[in-house]
Amino acid sequence: MHVDFAYGNSMIHALDARARILAAVALAAVLAVADRLPALAFGLIAGAFLAALAELNLRPLLRRLLIVNIFIAMLWVLLPLGGREEIVAALGPFAFHRDGLWLALAVTLKSNAIVLVTIALLGTIDVATMGHALHHLKAPSKLIHLFLFTVRYFDVLKHEYERLRNAMRIRGFTPRLDRRTCRTFGYLVGMLLVNSLDRSERVMKAMKCRGFTGRFYVFRHMACTRHDVMLAGGVLLLLCTIGWLEWIVPL
Repeated sequence: MHVDFAYGNSMIHALDARARILAAVALAAVLAVADRLPALAFGLIAGAFLAALAELNLRPLLRRLLIVNIFIAMLWVLLPLGGREEIVAALGPFAFHRDGLWLALAVTLKSNAIVLVTIALLGTIDVATMGHALHHLKAPSKLIHLFLFTVRYFDVLKHEYERLRNAMRIRGFTPRLDRRTCRTFGYLVGMLLVNSLDRSERVMKAMKCRGFTGRFYVFRHMACTRHDVMLAGGVLLLLCTIGWLEWIVPL
């Protein structure tokens, strides 16, 4: 739900947020349980296709994929070492097994496919619309409130953290690998929690003064269009194709 993706005029942006949430959950769930490489490769292609339909800004998208693949790169080192099948390469005492390499490849395809699907379908929804859609999908009200307030006050907490860190720097604090640094950062986290609690109480009192009773009222209701029906049909086709490649096509 980053500003780089949430606002646009693409075909995906025009779709009902509820349909996008359900489609993203369904595709991510099927990809998460899939194991065969053809199914995962098709899922990656489908994710890239959805990202293209959403007309996502390429640089921020690649930056997020890079973050994911940095962690996956470590699996390419660790997983092949723990395999049991044929050794395909050796580096001194380290042997890389075929089944470990295949598993690393499957994790790579699966992770990138799920990230692309999630960004294309959920990252193109702004925060307010996401909360509105979750309300229509009968999600728990407390969960919706927690989500909206977390996103709303994340930057506030960030600024509070930066204010405390600047105060520490002004007083000459230089972080080191010693007990004093650990104790100082402990105080920093404690002050951040205390200030956050104090701010939350003031925000709640201000909302109650304005008549808040624990419920956000929705005045504009969503409506399903033929484009959303087309999305449902397309997602169903993708799910069937992934399922066919995963469970029906013989190895």
